[in-house]
Amino acid sequence: MSSGGCSIVWFRRDLRLEDNPALAAGVRAGAVIALFIWAPEEEGYYCPGRVSRWWIKQSLAHLDSSLKSLGTSLITKRSTDSISSLLDVVKSTGATQVFFNHLYDPISLVRDHRAKEALTAEGVSVRSFNADLLYEPWEVVDDEGRPFTTFSAFWDRCLTMPYDPEAPLLPPKRIISGDASRCPSDNLVFESESEKGSNALLARAWSPGWSNADKALATFINGPLIEYSKNRRKADTATTSFLSPRLHFGEVSVRKVFHRIRIKQVLWANEGNKEGEESTNLFIKSIVLREFSRYMSSNHPYSHERPLLGHLKYFPWLVDEGYFKAWRQGRTGYPLVDAGMRELWATGWLHDRIRVVVSTFSIKVLQLPWTWGMKYFWDTLLDADLESDALGWQYITGTLPDGCEFDQFYNPQFEGYKFDPKGEYVRRWLPELARLPTEWIHHPWDAPEPVLQAAGIELGYNYPLPIVEIDAAKERLEDALSQMWQREAATRASIENGMEEGHGDSTDFVPIAFPQAMQMEMDPETARNNTTRNAIRCYDDQIVPSMSSSFFRTEDEESSVDIRNSVVESRAEVPIMLMYN
Repeated sequence: MSSGGCSIVWFRRDLRLEDNPALAAGVRAGAVIALFIWAPEEEGYYCPGRVSRWWIKQSLAHLDSSLKSLGTSLITKRSTDSISSLLDVVKSTGATQVFFNHLYDPISLVRDHRAKEALTAEGVSVRSFNADLLYEPWEVVDDEGRPFTTFSAFWDRCLTMPYDPEAPLLPPKRIISGDASRCPSDNLVFESESEKGSNALLARAWSPGWSNADKALATFINGPLIEYSKNRRKADTATTSFLSPRLHFGEVSVRKVFHRIRIKQVLWANEGNKEGEESTNLFIKSIVLREFSRYMSSNHPYSHERPLLGHLKYFPWLVDEGYFKAWRQGRTGYPLVDAGMRELWATGWLHDRIRVVVSTFSIKVLQLPWTWGMKYFWDTLLDADLESDALGWQYITGTLPDGCEFDQFYNPQFEGYKFDPKGEYVRRWLPELARLPTEWIHHPWDAPEPVLQAAGIELGYNYPLPIVEIDAAKERLEDALSQMWQREAATRASIENGMEEGHGDSTDFVPIAFPQAMQMEMDPETARNNTTRNAIRCYDDQIVPSMSSSFFRTEDEESSVDIRNSVVESRAEVPIMLMYN
């Protein structure tokens, strides 16, 4: 065991041994102190939700076990200031080097810059690495060295990069442990007693941990991948990779996923397997969409709270907590939406197509602030990912140059016919509609009264009537968009007349406050054990009327008009909502 001069490998969202450049650098340098710092307060409103905290707990235990098998162990620290804790560990271990992997969300970008400054000032050598992307954001630029603003242009450049993404690194065979005798681990509390029951259900569906992530990747490649192009839109079967939480927490590297898929792509192309080749092309494109989310966050670090196109700050959002509560609880009266929201609450998971349906309903039918929906997704999704979620919600809202037009309206009844044609998904999550014939499953309000009676349904009693009529919602949306453009035009005229400063800029955007029901609260037991603020949600109003347990699986800003006119033909083929999930 080393007595000094060791290296600290600071684990964050890279909870794996394989293809971990920071860990590889530490092992090459000599003795290693493996460190994880839990400081949720630093994340502000976006500290991990219940299911994310459950995943972190399991994944850390798996990582620690793997490290012990190689000769060291994971040091855990509870903190409200990661940099101060990092400096304390440096002093107590005599470390002379710190290695960590890059993160791209705005909070991490600032924290990592401060960490490098503080460590360098103490004479500690610091190196950071790309472990989360195929290409770093500053590598993918146009011919004049400027970042791209649309996914299509970004995708085209990725396809023509002069070099391939680096091959994944093998895990270390052995790790020499640094002296951590004066640096004991803190006990990290990730869940309260009241949460343990619900969390135990998650373990029946998921097995966090980097080696389990490798198994999940192999299962997808050897199974659903070949029919991914045909089946990826189906919400009622396991047709996606289920890799998104594993990629978010860094249990598997995107480079490994990419190279494994590329092997299949070349193999199927050589065999003339058109379906397999198309499936691999689509899946790689979804991986590059994830890249684009980090790219946009790096270039637009406030995209999680401000619209990327300035005109959206003039949109008259409907600040209605009653609507928001009905949406969260799956009580809107639209079966596909309600089924999706109940699955989300029960499992922490949603198929990407259902994510699009429920988010579109929230924004365009209910006209609720998009940041409310994004924040709720963050609190409840196992794969909650600030960069991907921000990009997805901005896409649906129409604030991306190549995003979905705001007036593009999806009727949830017709979406049900596409994504759940037999009604199996709705029946699984809305058992009160289980006996309703398929003909009416996506629009029970149209069913004849004898059909409803035979199915045991009393609309407005055991299943709600539609919270708003679709035709009325369309008219309200058109009125709201008209108001938005009128407000922008008035502001533009005021500027031209010298009466107001600033124009088409979202930097003066004031976010709409989150509803009171979404304010974070800490229960007494966890507060005693964890000494945190704002780490655990209070879900007293989050009561789902009925639930099925059958979810477990087997295995510088331009003007809005100028940007719109420049990208008419460059819309992304598919919505950006963690598509690789």
